Amino acid sequence: MDPNAVHVQMPAVDTEACCDDEKNPQPAREIISDHVAVRPTPAVDKTLSGASDLLKLLPTGTVLAFQALAPSFSNHGVCHAVANRYLVLALIGACAASCMLLSFTDSLIGHDGKLYYGVATLRGFRPFNFAGTREEHGTVFKDLSRFRITALDFVHAFFSAVVFLAVAFADAAVQTCLFPEAEADMRELLVNLPLGAGFLSSMVFMIFPTTRKSIGYTDMTPHSQ
Repeated sequence: MDPNAVHVQMPAVDTEACCDDEKNPQPAREIISDHVAVRPTPAVDKTLSGASDLLKLLPTGTVLAFQALAPSFSNHGVCHAVANRYLVLALIGACAASCMLLSFTDSLIGHDGKLYYGVATLRGFRPFNFAGTREEHGTVFKDLSRFRITALDFVHAFFSAVVFLAVAFADAAVQTCLFPEAEADMRELLVNLPLGAGFLSSMVFMIFPTTRKSIGYTDMTPHSQ
């Protein structure tokens, strides 16, 4: 052997421990997030729950139109321009009028098996999607006098508008846009308004139920001739 050669001694490797680690890997450490879910305030939670229950009493299309246009018209609650307030008021008025008018609509299945939508009149029912002759009209629709307008239709139309106005003014963006400097009492009124309107309207709809199968409402099976 060369006396000047340098001998390097490698450290011993514990092969058993290495193999044990490969066979039994250590479980990954759980990472606990420091972020805590933020729960909505009781006032906001109460407003959302009340508004969601009231939506069942309104036409679906009108509600979707309001929910789609309100954030844009109100600039997400930041109404720097006067035009935003006018747009919001016009949207609320148009949707409320739509709720009232749709309360006078109805649907039925004629003797030909087709579904017809129309509006109630003082004498009966005028279908929108019927394009036949007078003779065919008499064959498809026998007795339409039972679909004529009654006093109950006006009651339901009025309370449908009341329910929609309650839902609209409970929207946070609408409140901030139309009432930017509202005091605490006013905001508390707007928060609890959907609850009161929902209770009153539910009582009216329960005591005086309607037989209308109006356009845009859910769970409405059309009449049959």
